[in-house]
Amino acid sequence: MKILVISDIHGNMEALESVMQVPHDEVLCLGDLVDYGPSPVEVIEFLKSHNIPVIKGNHDNAVATGLECGCSYELKYLSIATRDYTRSVVGKGHIDFLKLLPSEIEREINGTKVHFTHGSPRSFYEYIRPETPENELREMTEEIDADLLFVGHTHIPFEKQVGDLRIVNVGSVGQPRNGDPRASCVLLDTATMEIEFIKTEYKSDKTISGIREKLPYPDDLISILKTGKTDYAKRTGEKPESEGNN
Repeated sequence: MKILVISDIHGNMEALESVMQVPHDEVLCLGDLVDYGPSPVEVIEFLKSHNIPVIKGNHDNAVATGLECGCSYELKYLSIATRDYTRSVVGKGHIDFLKLLPSEIEREINGTKVHFTHGSPRSFYEYIRPETPENELREMTEEIDADLLFVGHTHIPFEKQVGDLRIVNVGSVGQPRNGDPRASCVLLDTATMEIEFIKTEYKSDKTISGIREKLPYPDDLISILKTGKTDYAKRTGEKPESEGNN
């Protein structure tokens, strides 16, 4: 069986449709369905209608509860502005769906203990990056009993071994930030437990048209989609300090 693991769709329905074309038997989503993109309702409805297990991300929590999302100084203005749009279009049923999402999913697959979460096992605000020191990674993961850990949140795909724990960041479907604008996902072959990182092209023109029509700061958001980088999102003005980068 092949499990498609996706994360950080961020209201980008076209990117979601593209990764769903990857041949698979099951899908699991690591969260952040909303903000930044023009189609949060469509994304939520798609995942609900296909009964796809979803983990709560920091943006899902922010939309559902009104609490801070923990975004960076650089991107905070985009997260706030697009969240206002998101909350204006989602209904009570969507809010309830986001609010009730679990923070983690655990499975045993062919004798391998697999842990799925959004940020780190400790918090959906916490980032596991390629450069995160090994001692910090051990602290972040010390409370889980797992052989394989899947995370998202940083929007940067990578794989890393820390002791007996294999860590896989699946990247972002709708907001890549590693310099590659294609949608990112991972395919897990449960027979061999091999991981395949996959990038897919998608109809970004439609997403871009939706951004121009519906969202504030369209040039900033479109630049991120076209380049897979946040270089454009550096506006002056007073913005509250916060940790993270998404």
